Amino acid sequence: MDSGPDEAAASSGASGPELRGVDLARRALEEARAAAKASGKAVGQGRASPRKGGVRALRRRGWSGARPDERDPQLLSAVAGALAKSRGWNGKVAEGMVFGRWSTVVGEDIATHATPISLTDGVLSIQAESTAWATQLRMLQAQLLAKINAAVGQGVVKTLKISGPAAPSWRKGARHVKGLGPRDTYG
Repeated sequence: MDSGPDEAAASSGASGPELRGVDLARRALEEARAAAKASGKAVGQGRASPRKGGVRALRRRGWSGARPDERDPQLLSAVAGALAKSRGWNGKVAEGMVFGRWSTVVGEDIATHATPISLTDGVLSIQAESTAWATQLRMLQAQLLAKINAAVGQGVVKTLKISGPAAPSWRKGARHVKGLGPRDTYG
């Protein structure tokens, strides 16, 4: 025999029309509440009781107000600067800025013809691409030093050591004999 939807509803013990959607969810919630109450559990709508203290309690918990404070999102540069300052890294960060922002510190024209090599104890070593550029940079040394100090901070770079291109080395390998090298056999 075929059993229709009416017979299935009658056999499951449901009375009335078949429930769907929101009505079915309400009935399931009512049944769950009744089962919880029967087993001795607390039954409620979610929160046990309203919070006391009003707006002040919420502020103490962590809400920020209308004005900026330390809990608001911060710029990465500000956070990194504060971290470097708290750890005592300001000197190293300033030294890194000399190398990282070289073209903006001294200008594009000088940056294309001169490269910073090292910064040791406040002495910045710069290598120019030609002897003419090295001579020009030595004449502009005071202005360069002022630009660098304005960009990265006073006292990071105290003096400049400007050199021209390196001459080729005749020394090959880890060991060599003192003397003039290959030129001593020509004459």
